[in-house]
Amino acid sequence: MGRQSSAEVEAVKFWRDSALSNTEMLCAKYITHSFSRHTHEGYAIGVIESGVEAFTYRGAIHQAPAGSIVIIHPGEVHTGHAGIPEGWSYRMLYPDAALLQQAAAEVNIHTCSLPFFSQPVIQDKFLAQQLQGMHRAIESSDVQLERESRFLWTLAQLIARYADDRPLPAPLSQEHAAVENAKNYLEMHFAESVSLNHLAQRVNLKPLRLLRVFQREVGLPPHAFLIQIRVVHAKRLLAMGEPIAQVAFDTGFTDQSHLNRHFKRLVGVTPGQYAAGCLRRL
Repeated sequence: MGRQSSAEVEAVKFWRDSALSNTEMLCAKYITHSFSRHTHEGYAIGVIESGVEAFTYRGAIHQAPAGSIVIIHPGEVHTGHAGIPEGWSYRMLYPDAALLQQAAAEVNIHTCSLPFFSQPVIQDKFLAQQLQGMHRAIESSDVQLERESRFLWTLAQLIARYADDRPLPAPLSQEHAAVENAKNYLEMHFAESVSLNHLAQRVNLKPLRLLRVFQREVGLPPHAFLIQIRVVHAKRLLAMGEPIAQVAFDTGFTDQSHLNRHFKRLVGVTPGQYAAGCLRRL
């Protein structure tokens, strides 16, 4: 018998839970899919159910085998791809930073503004089972109290066991303000066609210098940062029920296929799957 194609094996399920501040949930099996370098507005927390996920994060390459927990901090650039030919399956949730702060307050953590996890891959069989059980309950339970209780309890356990102090930030260069201004400009003009020369002039840097300092501080080049902003806005419009073609136009993409390609690379699901998932429990 021939080997099953990845299209027949790969599968994703996405939804949001309004009772959990619209926390996004993902259950997926990936083989050939590869996440481009990207960040999340909130945390990315998950458990690997089978296979191995590999990803770059904070200057290193990590391997997350079955049974391990993965944690990515808000704003941290990372990737994601199969660590073995068979791929990997996992359950992910993407809670806002405020939800982790709330859970941290519940366990009396006052040492940092946001819980910081120095280990992006955690080996803890008991906690992995708790996380997996919580995710399955959020997927299937109609009892809001159960979903809320499991959610807060699991996050509190994760923080109590593995959160530590946030390290001191690296000294800022004189060009930090220019990078922040460039980011702000892209966020305000995300739907427009922005040239490198124009952006560099706006922040009073030479184009090559802007590319270098932007990459150093943000972890992404300006064009990738712009694409990510467009995808973030597309997610919000899709969640509001806007048609995909209109969303593509409103967020600066050339057409719907252009949106589809970048959306799947960064989010892991198509715009249509994302929009359908946002209808659940709204």
